Amino acid sequence: MKSKGLGDTVKKIADFLGIDRLAKEYTKVTGKDCGCGKRQTILNNWLTYTGALREWEYDYLDNFFKSYKGSALESFDQRDMLLMISNRVFNKKEAPSNCSSCLRNMINALKSEFDKYEKTGENI
Repeated sequence: MKSKGLGDTVKKIADFLGIDRLAKEYTKVTGKDCGCGKRQTILNNWLTYTGALREWEYDYLDNFFKSYKGSALESFDQRDMLLMISNRVFNKKEAPSNCSSCLRNMINALKSEFDKYEKTGENI
């Protein structure tokens, strides 16, 4: 599976080196979680690779698409938030625009990326 961020990459390296077995043994002996999953999430959110949604971006888009009816956006803040997510995910440097076809294309691209995570169950 493709790494979404630094945490996934570190996990792959740890698994390759056998550190995952050590972590499981630690949990077995102490009864405490090793914290690997939490560290993986923190590192993924700290450095997310282009094309992957961060957890808060996924949550924002989830709420947005539940209420978006394909009409005008509610506010400039909403437009700017979608633009910020789009620029990071697609590695762009687009400026804010009120061009309806530009906004529609951006929203459609984000919807496609969002749907990909919904379909595969790979929500960040």
